[in-house]
Amino acid sequence: MSARAPAAPLSATLRGMLWMAAGGVLFIILNGSMKKLAHEMDPWLAGFLRYAISTVLMLAPTLRGGVRSLWPQQAGLQVVRGAFHAAGMMLWFAALPMVTLAELTAIGFSGPLYISIGAVLFLHERMTGARWSAVLLGFCGVLLVVHPFDGHSFTGISAGMLLMLASSPVFAASFLTAKVLTRRERTGVMVLWQHLLVSLFFAPFALIYWSAPDAGQWTLLAFCGFVGAAGHYCMTHAFSVADISAVQTVRFLELVWAAALGFLLFGTLPTGWTVAGGAVILAATLALARSESRVQTAAR
Repeated sequence: MSARAPAAPLSATLRGMLWMAAGGVLFIILNGSMKKLAHEMDPWLAGFLRYAISTVLMLAPTLRGGVRSLWPQQAGLQVVRGAFHAAGMMLWFAALPMVTLAELTAIGFSGPLYISIGAVLFLHERMTGARWSAVLLGFCGVLLVVHPFDGHSFTGISAGMLLMLASSPVFAASFLTAKVLTRRERTGVMVLWQHLLVSLFFAPFALIYWSAPDAGQWTLLAFCGFVGAAGHYCMTHAFSVADISAVQTVRFLELVWAAALGFLLFGTLPTGWTVAGGAVILAATLALARSESRVQTAAR
């Protein structure tokens, strides 16, 4: 009786997709919590405290390599990445009180298109037909959910939506810079410096609008700090193990997670448009995972 052959290890792309999927779940929880805080306190203050708390939480695991390990290999590029991310967050927090959670999630999905194009132009990644198809198909799924065109004109475009749309290319620049940093930096160091720099950029706004949070708000801020740091760790690690263009389709699954969370917490059933769009998004993600798995098998 022959021994059973060991299971083939997951390819780097599939591992990156799983890390990105885990980060997506955490970011949906974070977005819902931060939206609640944005209605109770100033968004700039909430943003500063969320990133400052994440910075403190990231110190302990990063310090395991000693104090010297806290200093990055590419300090200048870390500052550039922090500036991009802070600018994107400023636009994001300005829009936060003006958009729904569904709009917040869906509009954010324009980001993978910018990232995929940037990965080809600036990082010289190989963007296969399967990857392009998955990104474009996933974005079509998002359009099904949002369906902004009613047959005659675009409806419901608000200032909050425009601010969210403006944040997408800025975040894309931050994530592309993060991919470059993963070539020499440890994931923990990158996440620590990202949160430290963003909190420093937000500090002047926090001082202007400062008001002491109550006990419930401090608890929720601490929760957001932990979830945010964990989500960014998962996403940054995904960038370190796989091409950034290959893992973008998984981000579209966040819309599915958002619908599921809305049902579990608030009992809101997804609309027919949401179900149809979610099915398209899921199909695109699974098709890309299958394609990348076949590529790995052929390579072996």
